[in-house]
Amino acid sequence: MGRSRYKVYEECFPYFITSSIVEGIPLFANSNLAEMVLQAVVFLQKKRKVEVNAYVIMENHIHLIAKGKDLSEHFRNFKSYTAHQMIRYLTQANNEYLLSQLKRAKKAHKSGSMHQLWQEGAHPKQIFDHSVMSQKIEYIHYNPVIRGYVDRAEHWRYSSARNYLGEEGLIPVTLFRG
Repeated sequence: MGRSRYKVYEECFPYFITSSIVEGIPLFANSNLAEMVLQAVVFLQKKRKVEVNAYVIMENHIHLIAKGKDLSEHFRNFKSYTAHQMIRYLTQANNEYLLSQLKRAKKAHKSGSMHQLWQEGAHPKQIFDHSVMSQKIEYIHYNPVIRGYVDRAEHWRYSSARNYLGEEGLIPVTLFRG
């Protein structure tokens, strides 16, 4: 997962993963860009057999709990794919403001692109017991509440909180019942 010192070592455990947009740029305030992330998560689930237990998409970062074989590689490809898709979308929409921010934020060693969308790394943290899993799911779901965006976790559209209440979420998740 990039140059991060954090690694996925044991694939039998789920990992709490955070990935942020460079310089905190609020890209996911645009629902089209948030939808691209959701569709990429569904691809991970269906085509790469990654189990997703919880997620939230905030305006400038994502959190998810995932488990699977080759998780580091799949998440690295997820970030690359979504970055290309979003930059293509912003280019087609002539969004010069966001494109200029992503261009300015690009690290010098990133020579393969004019822009950088995601911060390097994803900081996966292994979840090794039920109490930590429950705590991380709660953290994910209450992130928008703590930020003051909604009063109840299930009111945040881009989250698995509804799934955990037995309601239909935007994408399926593998529910953790600890």
